[in-house]
Amino acid sequence: MLGIIIGIASVIAMLAIGQGAQSSITSSIQSMGSNLLTVQPGAQRGPGTAVSSGRGSARSLKLADAEAIKAISSVKAVAPEVTGQYQLSAQGQNTNVRVVGTNSSYPEVKNIQTEDGNFLSESNVKSGSLVVVLGPTTRDDLFGTGASVVGQMVKIKTNNFKIIGVTKAKGGTGFMSQDDIAYIPVTTAQRYFSGNEYLSAIDVEAVDAASMTTAQDEITSLLMTLHKIKDVTAADFNIMNQADILSTMSNVTQIFTILLGSVAGISLVVGGIGIMNMMLTTVTERTREIGLRKAIGAKRRDISLQFLIEAVALTFLGGVIGVILGWLVSWGISYSGLLQTQVSPFSVLLAFGVSTFIGIVFGYYPARRAAALNPIDALRYE
Repeated sequence: MLGIIIGIASVIAMLAIGQGAQSSITSSIQSMGSNLLTVQPGAQRGPGTAVSSGRGSARSLKLADAEAIKAISSVKAVAPEVTGQYQLSAQGQNTNVRVVGTNSSYPEVKNIQTEDGNFLSESNVKSGSLVVVLGPTTRDDLFGTGASVVGQMVKIKTNNFKIIGVTKAKGGTGFMSQDDIAYIPVTTAQRYFSGNEYLSAIDVEAVDAASMTTAQDEITSLLMTLHKIKDVTAADFNIMNQADILSTMSNVTQIFTILLGSVAGISLVVGGIGIMNMMLTTVTERTREIGLRKAIGAKRRDISLQFLIEAVALTFLGGVIGVILGWLVSWGISYSGLLQTQVSPFSVLLAFGVSTFIGIVFGYYPARRAAALNPIDALRYE
């Protein structure tokens, strides 16, 4: 039973980790905005190329491109980006965060709301104001948890910026975090940090999900015209579709989940072999009992069914304990904050089904062997 318990618990926990990771990645991507297209500088990645040429670091997108994209009918909002990693300091505290230079459309495109104060305005962008909107994690690192910071000053590199707002927490970790961040006007970022007129990316929100492909094609056609490019393979930009990213990440995490479940399933096979060996030993130890039952009228079917039921009962009970243990392990991982896990009804039903199947498969041979014993030889055993 121990092999079955460990096997089932492993399968439940591994599938819960995989599905939790998939759910977390999906929510992180969706939280970055709905119907989102991201235009990045750099050549398109075509068949047979190992990497994209200068993706994200090339210089080919300008504010004029973002303004032109706004005129496309399938586009709802456009937010240019100039992104960099910089040191922020205030009140003797320092933190290194991602600083995004953008405009007033960014909250709509990236689904961001302000918790305190206001986001960047168009007048801030036109005048190149030294103002900043902090993410909640950045605010907490510099001023303390939940502090009121609107109107205070923060230094980004060597320039002092006035805080005009704080965004609401959205979660995420690492580069995906939208809380450990700071927003400044795109013109200010170009003047004081990048030192040029180029953009890191252009975020585009399509009118609706059905318009994303149309918007992508129209943006491609427009930028090729503006950049005087005739062949799409020579394009100096690439467009990432949020729906495609989501689909790709879902496929990757599904494969990851299947792999984890398969590895854990090996221990189930080991547990099944253990059940079979134990039942074969039981047949030997109970040879006289089998002979006595057959002598007083038990049929081969009765003997076979007896041992088969015993094997299934053992594996089923092991499955129940394994499911409980697997759920506890999954809960413990989530509670500790290491990873988010998600136990699905499918994985529980799968565990029960597999444990019962193992009982039948690995219990069949010992049951058949017991039923085939000659009653005379069985009675003379020992």
